[in-house]
Amino acid sequence: MTATGGRGEVHSPGSTASLRPANQRRVVDVLRGRAAEPVTQAELARVTGLASGTISNIVRALTAAGLIETEPGSGRRGTVVRLSRDAGLVVGIDVGHSHLSVAVADLSAQLLVEKRRRLAHDHRYEEGLDLAASLLEEALAEAGHDWDEVRTVGLGLPAPISDDVVRSSAILPGWVGVNAQGVSQERFLRPVHIDNDANLGALAEHRIGAARGQDQVVYVKVSSGVGAGLIVDGKIRHGARGTAGEIGHLTLDEQGPVCRCGSRGCLEAYASTGTIAEMMSAQLPGATIDDVFESARSGNVAASRLLEDAGIHLGWGLATVVNLLNPGVVVVGGDLARAGEPLLESIRLGLRRHVLADAGDTPVVLSQLGDRASMLGAVLLAAERTDLVVG
Repeated sequence: MTATGGRGEVHSPGSTASLRPANQRRVVDVLRGRAAEPVTQAELARVTGLASGTISNIVRALTAAGLIETEPGSGRRGTVVRLSRDAGLVVGIDVGHSHLSVAVADLSAQLLVEKRRRLAHDHRYEEGLDLAASLLEEALAEAGHDWDEVRTVGLGLPAPISDDVVRSSAILPGWVGVNAQGVSQERFLRPVHIDNDANLGALAEHRIGAARGQDQVVYVKVSSGVGAGLIVDGKIRHGARGTAGEIGHLTLDEQGPVCRCGSRGCLEAYASTGTIAEMMSAQLPGATIDDVFESARSGNVAASRLLEDAGIHLGWGLATVVNLLNPGVVVVGGDLARAGEPLLESIRLGLRRHVLADAGDTPVVLSQLGDRASMLGAVLLAAERTDLVVG
C-alpha cells in the first residue's frame, strides 16, 4: 500500500517523505508533554530515538514555520526547544448538568484564561453553543487574543456519544439526537473534537493529575450521573460504539429503585448526588449536595450514613471494572468527590468486598483536578488533535 503526499505524489510508507511528518509529530508530542520544563535538542533525540541530525532538521523546519521557538544553550544540541505561543490557540468547552466552562490555551495546553457560568439543565443545544461562544469572546479578549488564532476546539458532554451523536441522556435532554460535532463546527468554524466528560476527566488526570505515570486508569465521575473514563495502555477506550465506561447503569439489584434510564437498581440510583440530596429532603428540604456534606461533618447520622452507603455501592460497581481491567489506580472525581476521604474509605470497603483478592489493594484516590478535570481534558484533546506538521 502506498501513501499520497499533499501535492499528489505517491510515497511508500518507509520513504523519507512518509517518515518526515511522523517524525515531526513525535517531536511535537514530546514538547506538548513536557511544556512545563525545558527540553533540549539532545533530550529530544534521546526521548524520540531519532538521530541528532534529524532532530536538527525538524527543529529548523518547525521554527521557520513559526510553530516552535528556540533558546540558545550549551552548543547546538543544548538548544532549548518549546512550542511557540504565537503558533495558535486551542479551546476547551465543558458542558455540565448545570454549568458551562470554557478555557483558552496555547498549543502545549497551558491555560491562558478560563470562564464558567451556570446553565439550565434543560437548555437547548443552541443555547449551550451560544453561551460558549459568548464566554470565548470574553476569554479571548481578556487574554489579548482574537478568534483568528484559534486552531482547534475540544468539547465535553455528560452523555453517551456514538458516531458524534448524543444518545439518550436525562442529564442533557436538549442535546439528545444532535450531531454535536457537526453543529459545533458550524458554530465555531473550526475543527471540533468531542468526547464524554468522564473520558476527558480521565485524560486530564492521566496526563496532569492524580494518575500521572499510570497507563491503566479508571476515572469515575460522580455527579448528577455516574460515569467512568477508562485509560488502557495509555489511551482512552471508547468501545465499539463510543459508550464504554457507562458504569452508572450497572444493575446492582433487579428489585431496586427505578433509575431514570428505566431500569431498576442501577448504580446511579444509589450513588448520584441527586439521589443523595433527595433522600435527605425530609430532614433538609431543598438541600444541595454540599449541604449534605456539611450536615455529615456536623454529626448528622443520616447524612453520614447516606454518604457511606453511596461509597459502598460505588465500590461494588467499581469492583466489576477493576476485575475486568486491573487498573493501577482508581481516581474519584465529580461533585461527590468533595465529600473527601470518608467517601473514599467507603468506596475502598465496597471494592474489597467484591473484587478479586489480588486486586483488593488497588489504590483509590481523589481527583487532583476537581471540577476542572473535564474542561482541562477538553483542552488537552484539542491540543493533541492539532496537527503541527510542515512540508
